Amino acid sequence: MPDPTPTFEVSDRQRWMAVLARAAADDLSARLQACGALPGWRRLRGPDSGLVMVRGRIGGGGAPFNLGEMTVTRCTVRSECGFTGHAYVAGRDDRRAELAAAADAMLQDPQLRPLLERSVIHPLAAAQNERRSALSARAAATRVQFFAMQKMR
Repeated sequence: MPDPTPTFEVSDRQRWMAVLARAAADDLSARLQACGALPGWRRLRGPDSGLVMVRGRIGGGGAPFNLGEMTVTRCTVRSECGFTGHAYVAGRDDRRAELAAAADAMLQDPQLRPLLERSVIHPLAAAQNERRSALSARAAATRVQFFAMQKMR
């Protein structure tokens, strides 16, 4: 059994969980296979699909309101090394949720973390940032600047 004391910062896990939650199943699978022989895992729960209420705020900081429901899939796995991984992903992709949970479990292992950070998390994060930048550039090209002009007296 692994040592129950985590050897990572909570912010590190939040970072890699965010990358895994946004990664496509095929990209995640290819990155994990490129790492070579990794420990197996077994499902503890799920994958299960369900709905969550998405909340918004008026103006980004005002009073909260219910925006609507969103489909999510969750999964929990335990690696052969004894680490438990969790994942919640948008949509109904069972495979994606299971792979993200497996990657989370393996990233908690101090021996596997450097390899997975280098081979899985960093490349996926770079690709996600590149897509976000391209989308922002396309949106910025359509920006209209409005100027308020005062009437001269």
